[in-house]
Amino acid sequence: MTMPPFPNTRLRRLRRTPALRAMVRESSLSPADFIWPVFVMEGKDATEPVASMPGVSRTTVDRVGAAAKEAWGLGIPAICIFPYTGMDARTEDCALAWSPDNIANQAIKAIKDACPEIAVMTDIALDPYNINGHDGFVENGEIVNDRTVEALVKMALTQAECGADILGPSDMMDGRIGAIRTALENAGHSHVTILSYTAKYASAFYGPFRDAVGASSALTGDKNTYQMDVANSDEAMRLVERDLSEGADMIMVKPGMPYLDIVGRVKREFGVPTFAYQVSGEYAMMQAAAQNGWLDGEKVMLESLICFKRAGCDGILTYFAPAAAKVLNG
Repeated sequence: MTMPPFPNTRLRRLRRTPALRAMVRESSLSPADFIWPVFVMEGKDATEPVASMPGVSRTTVDRVGAAAKEAWGLGIPAICIFPYTGMDARTEDCALAWSPDNIANQAIKAIKDACPEIAVMTDIALDPYNINGHDGFVENGEIVNDRTVEALVKMALTQAECGADILGPSDMMDGRIGAIRTALENAGHSHVTILSYTAKYASAFYGPFRDAVGASSALTGDKNTYQMDVANSDEAMRLVERDLSEGADMIMVKPGMPYLDIVGRVKREFGVPTFAYQVSGEYAMMQAAAQNGWLDGEKVMLESLICFKRAGCDGILTYFAPAAAKVLNG
């Protein structure tokens, strides 16, 4: 389309007042766009701040129900559980990962008891339970695929039985979506949704998260053999096509802001429910800059979140969820 020349076209006309800007705004943001990641830990009636993530804390299971009620009251439709696991609970066989009594599964039940309306999302990967800190089993220095997938299926079934609404396989093993979907169907959990971490990159932005779940000291080596190369885009599209064909209901891109080009491609090429994770490193950078007075924290928070919507996201996993919801609610 060719626009009429100036002065017939003055694009500033529609920027002149808040009302005019609101009328032509192309993207919108609301608390309903958020999934709130929450870290849970053992203990009673306690919270523990995560030093590398200002404003984020781990919480005990007996308090997680109150957090879910707060989220629901703010209009946030989903909460995602991540367990903090000490080194003494980590093993080579990762058996705690599919125990119905592990801290994550306790949290699912606690949230569903306290606030049954909210959707509960979980994480499926072995890293919180693995003595090696990897998302899969390690054999002779190699992260093995097929044996890991068998364990992930057991994890998924246990989480579904405990009441999870959305399963989030974040491990990046080949074939795990199809295996999990088949197992869910066969076990009578056909209603359970899979939000696949389809394009999860081997990023340096995950550091604070690994502190939050106790994985920093456990990790040996790196995750480059199973997470995506940060230089690749076409590969992400192949992964999306594969995961959808295997039964994923929704697609995740991770990290978020540095990978908005991937979000845009997924939405344009597949038109499926597309999510992104504004990861710990992104959050920590903005919080640190705001605390130092280098950025306006509230404005940067909201600007960063609307960028996800503009790129094509249907929803965002973000540690800013409660703070952003309070601002958006006025």
